[in-house]
Amino acid sequence: MNSTREAEVVVIGAGQAGLAAAYHLRRTGFAPEHDFVVLDHSPGPGGAWQFRWPSLTYGKVHGMHSLPGMELTGADPARPSAEVVGEYFASYERAFDLRVRRPVDVRAVREGTGGRLLVETSDGSWSTRALINATGTWDRPFWPRYPGQEAFRGRQLHTAQYAGPQEFAGLRVVVVGGGASGTQHLLEIAPYAAATTWVTRRPPVFREGPFDENAGRAAVALVEERVRQGLPPRSVVSVTGLPLNDAIRAGLESGVLDRQPMFSRITPDGVEWSDGRHVAADVILWATGFRAAVDHLTPLRLREAGGGIRIEGTRAVADPRVHLVGYGPSASTIGANRAGRAAVRDIRRLLAEEEPVAV
Repeated sequence: MNSTREAEVVVIGAGQAGLAAAYHLRRTGFAPEHDFVVLDHSPGPGGAWQFRWPSLTYGKVHGMHSLPGMELTGADPARPSAEVVGEYFASYERAFDLRVRRPVDVRAVREGTGGRLLVETSDGSWSTRALINATGTWDRPFWPRYPGQEAFRGRQLHTAQYAGPQEFAGLRVVVVGGGASGTQHLLEIAPYAAATTWVTRRPPVFREGPFDENAGRAAVALVEERVRQGLPPRSVVSVTGLPLNDAIRAGLESGVLDRQPMFSRITPDGVEWSDGRHVAADVILWATGFRAAVDHLTPLRLREAGGGIRIEGTRAVADPRVHLVGYGPSASTIGANRAGRAAVRDIRRLLAEEEPVAV
């Protein structure tokens, strides 16, 4: 437990991005448990998908791309996505013998000795020449702060705690957030709740027509520019808009998706706007997104003045030994696959250099 083990590469996280990176490491000659190790804090395979609510069936998932080297085919669209993706990831780990270690909590990554990084975990420490961070965002739900929040007598919960619509039966629910999760929650909850109110900071943007490759590249470019400047990344979804499908159209027509501007304060029994308008509520559901789970990298001082980690491709500009996949422009499932490949290519180049890494 207390001894420090060595690996050429440590991969933190076994979601889409981490498994893609591990696949490309293995494919290019790195041996699992000898040249590289994958550490995952989750109880089982599936990344963040294993924590999704049961009513999020596989058929409701937008843009789930297969992992490299093994297609996800024949999945029942009526099954919970947590089950479908969890089983797929488990099969993938077995098929490519990735030997993911779990549950292992990574507590800190700091400067080691001899130009190496020291990865401190709940299962001892690892000394490594390169790090692929694929920790995603699920562990850092974002809770906005509003005046009066502590005095609210009802229940407050985040998307990360959402278990399904039945628990809101007969209750007055305020859903906060203009993304895909917020609209999905509303459409599910409305038939059960006594009343629903939808509030967002900005008017929602609905996208009609197919989301083609050019639109995808343009959206990713907007996110990529932020991380190049060292700003906290926005999600790719935040710049693509919401797809205007049949369910969304029905919600708009029925009034369930009647968006209200953001309230100014929370009262003990509801929410209130600056003009004095008040809506009574038993529950406030914060569908307000997530932030990158990178606090364990704090000792490396990678953050820029703007609050984010500046990256070129997948490499942290402040430390070429560190690659972030599934971060910013590579946060989508297809982006994570590409980022895993790119990170491994750069790391192979780095490890081939004879000179010690400059820190």
